[in-house]
Amino acid sequence: MTTISGDTIADLFTDAVKITMRGKKVSPRGMATRELLDVRLLLHEPRARLLPPSPARVLNTAFAVAECVWILSGSNAPWIYDYNSRLRQFAEDDGILRGAYGPRMRRWDGHVDQLAQVLATLRGDPDSRRAVIQLYDPARDAGGHRDVPCTLGYRFHLRGTRLDMVTTMRSNDLWLGLPYDMFTATVLHELVAGWLGAELGTYRHHVDSLHLYEHDMEKAAAVAPAGPAAVMESLVATSWEGFGELLTAVQTGLPVGHAGWDGMAAVLASYHKWKNGDRDQAAQAAEAIDGPLGEGLRAWYTHLRARAGVPVVTA
Repeated sequence: MTTISGDTIADLFTDAVKITMRGKKVSPRGMATRELLDVRLLLHEPRARLLPPSPARVLNTAFAVAECVWILSGSNAPWIYDYNSRLRQFAEDDGILRGAYGPRMRRWDGHVDQLAQVLATLRGDPDSRRAVIQLYDPARDAGGHRDVPCTLGYRFHLRGTRLDMVTTMRSNDLWLGLPYDMFTATVLHELVAGWLGAELGTYRHHVDSLHLYEHDMEKAAAVAPAGPAAVMESLVATSWEGFGELLTAVQTGLPVGHAGWDGMAAVLASYHKWKNGDRDQAAQAAEAIDGPLGEGLRAWYTHLRARAGVPVVTA
């Protein structure tokens, strides 16, 4: 097993890139990759969850937020494509992603809310080892379809006053997937800790196959140690009752009176303007967003303009 430990997602990503670039060459489905098997990443500050922008890697911050809200709300609705159109290639003919995590977490078999069961389990028996959210479904996934979940599941361990969380991945694309996967998972970790009145413990991310595709190797080679990733606003004051309504408001870009969620809502509201062609208004809205979310969104807009060949004007 390879263990990578750090206080921030930036620490983990930088070290993981260096190690995985030296991985074994394999080509599942004919796609050349560098692969590292049996990897454990330990994040000691789960709120330092957003990879800061760098010349080599700029995240779509709006998609990170949107995917998080989409999953937590239990949705498989196609509005997520507004934030990442590449996902459409994995959808079936009806436009639905069969492997969407949200319905599996919040409505397994059409009715089981696994997140609610985790809370009930740990409230009833704080030392339980049964606080599990399962995402991979062999009845649906073993036969193969376009969107087989990479995440097998989540586990939560309440020990003393601290809540630790473990995510297990059968497969993780280090360049494209891991920063977004860890963003959503650590938000879930923080929320569950808050609902239980526990301290936020260590986040553990276990990956069977951590890999870089060969076409990303040149970009990965340019990754340099990043500055410290800022810690995001706390979400622990969020109430379980009314959580669904809160997520609906955030999705539509409406403030909810909670600093952490209001920042996420502002990101989605700004990006909605961008997608509608109101680029200047979107950029002005992004300037008003504090912390790592604002920094990330502004960097993403700069990246999009550069990709489109639009000159970037700086003050």
